Amino acid sequence: MAAHENSTFLEYREPNMISILTLISFFLFLALAEWLADKIIRAPLIGQIIVGLVYGLPLANILIIDWQETFLALGYLGLILIIFEGGLTIRLDLLRRNLGLSVVAALLGVLTPIALSFALLYAGFGSAPLEAFIVGTALCSTSLGTTFAILSSASKAKTRPPDQNSDILDSDATLPNDPVDYSQTRVGTVLVSAALIDDVCGLVLVSVIHNLRGIAGSEDDSGSENLGWIIGRPVLASVFMALLTPVISMFLVGPAYRRFVEPRVRAAQRWAHVSNILLMAGVLGGFLAIAAYAGASVLFGAFLAGAFLSSLPRQDQVEPPLPEADNARSPGFADTFDHYLGAPQRFVFQPLFFASIGFAIPFVELWTGEVIWKGVVYTLLMAFGKLIVGVVVPVWDLLAHWHKADGQRKSVSWSLAALLGAAMVARGEIGLLIIQVGLNETPFLTQKAFAIGVWAIVLNTILGPVTVGMLLRRAGADIAANLRWGVQAKAG
Repeated sequence: MAAHENSTFLEYREPNMISILTLISFFLFLALAEWLADKIIRAPLIGQIIVGLVYGLPLANILIIDWQETFLALGYLGLILIIFEGGLTIRLDLLRRNLGLSVVAALLGVLTPIALSFALLYAGFGSAPLEAFIVGTALCSTSLGTTFAILSSASKAKTRPPDQNSDILDSDATLPNDPVDYSQTRVGTVLVSAALIDDVCGLVLVSVIHNLRGIAGSEDDSGSENLGWIIGRPVLASVFMALLTPVISMFLVGPAYRRFVEPRVRAAQRWAHVSNILLMAGVLGGFLAIAAYAGASVLFGAFLAGAFLSSLPRQDQVEPPLPEADNARSPGFADTFDHYLGAPQRFVFQPLFFASIGFAIPFVELWTGEVIWKGVVYTLLMAFGKLIVGVVVPVWDLLAHWHKADGQRKSVSWSLAALLGAAMVARGEIGLLIIQVGLNETPFLTQKAFAIGVWAIVLNTILGPVTVGMLLRRAGADIAANLRWGVQAKAG
């Protein structure tokens, strides 16, 4: 009996062998490309993007469109989980102590690419002002998913021993060849929070771009909306969520959790993972819904959900994931994430996210002579626009130690500045989203400017992780052991 359009069930059919072999080859090549890219350029996500480019609509179109759309949705879920895990594992004490520095870095990373875009596209290439603004907005973002993936990948890799002449914490701060958790470093915390603020700014500017069609005289009702509220709503929603979340955690939910829930979890540890995952699912879903309906970024909501959960247990419980044989304490939320979602996230959701970036690259349209050279020039300028963010490291050090005598001033570590700047270079999914909104929903962006912007987004998404991988391979141990910017002792 066949199922028709008005049927109440979906007919179960065995997939044909070509479909099965196609899916097997897709996931096999995702894993193989990740391994090869990690070995060759220390940036595994690049291999997955290339596989998505080949299997998706831009090149061979091996996967049917329905599958590509499904994988895009699953990949976005992977992006949410990447950022949620980042919120679970981030050092909240470092985040609070370096918030001002992170804001400065983020604003520099947003304003510089937009200013340089006007300088090149408007003054140099003759583009219209609104066209330069749309492309510059796409390039002011930083890929949150790529940022977290870079830190996670680097944290699993072994580093060489630290240079004995570098400014390190102490002789045993970083053991030779031991993996380093870069999310526990000061520079890593500044990087994550600055990328998060960049993402919020980019998505606020998307609201502006959405409504640029009203400037063109669109008769759609949305053109008559209050532009100030359209711009201000994402800002206000993000600020209120960022301010209310720690207040609610500190004075309401946190004390209640530590008094009523945590003792029972410790008393019945075999149910700890179950209770944790249920609470995690509820909190994550709630934050995503609040962010979406309030007008903030869903990704910002995912990060706040992770940070909110990590602040609930007593501080002696907020530790890195448990080793297999360590049963001295009850599992925390990061342990539960690793227990239930670690393998699916690593082998399914995260690869699909980076493959979906490959699906969205208009590869064929990029290959005309004028677009190529302009795209390469713009790529280099946009890479500089994010690399310059790294100067906040030496400038901050100079300001912090200006009052000291010359002999007591600390040397500047340019590898730290290079790490912060290079890790901000990747634009990824946010950049592609913004520039496609500009092309599809406004009349201001030409196909040529779109292609030039895509060149910059794609090449920067490749150059950033590759540069970070090479840098961490050479100087990762020195960075982690740096007194001021490396792994920091917990306060209190």
